[in-house]
Amino acid sequence: MQHLSLDIAQVLAGGLVLVSFMLLYQDRLSGLINTFALHAVVLTLSVAWQAYVQNAPHLYLTAAIALIFKAAIIPFSLHAIVKRLRIHRTVEVVGGIGLTMFVGMFLMGLSLVVMLPATAAADPLAREDLAFALAIVLLGLLMMVTRRNAVSQIIGFMSLENGLILAAAGANGMPLVVEISVALSVLVAFIVIGIFLFRIRERFDTVDLFELDRVRGERQ
Repeated sequence: MQHLSLDIAQVLAGGLVLVSFMLLYQDRLSGLINTFALHAVVLTLSVAWQAYVQNAPHLYLTAAIALIFKAAIIPFSLHAIVKRLRIHRTVEVVGGIGLTMFVGMFLMGLSLVVMLPATAAADPLAREDLAFALAIVLLGLLMMVTRRNAVSQIIGFMSLENGLILAAAGANGMPLVVEISVALSVLVAFIVIGIFLFRIRERFDTVDLFELDRVRGERQ
């Protein structure tokens, strides 16, 4: 039974990494937002499984928060923002999709090489989750660096935070008050970022970061 629990946890965590690569591959905003919703659903399943295996009921609340906010409310709000601001639907990637995917695979390998030896003495369930979580965090950072559109960078930030939740859930969870605080902080950050997007679009008529740099005179 322990091996089955470990196998299912690895499949779910690995599935989350796979969806992170799907996020990197997306070149349209609608597809990117829908894939992020799938990312949140897989995170929900992974955290709920950790709650069952660890017999930690408070992790079910973490899973519910991820499902309600990240799989439903935030994707719905992002679709509304894109439609309201009439943002260009194609996402431009610095260096191209192929190079980004190659760098992503390198970061994935780096995460396994660094994290597995460093956590050799840890519980196998937490060990694998930490390695996958580091990969998800690095892939989220890669998305933030390589995307020119502010909305896609928000999604990169949210996927990065999903990796942190996976790590916390795998490492025998974290205090409930911390989980709720983190969830509320992310929601408040999303609201503030949404307001800034409206203001930026209203002021500069674009949310493309390269265009904003050009307006500021930092690019020709």
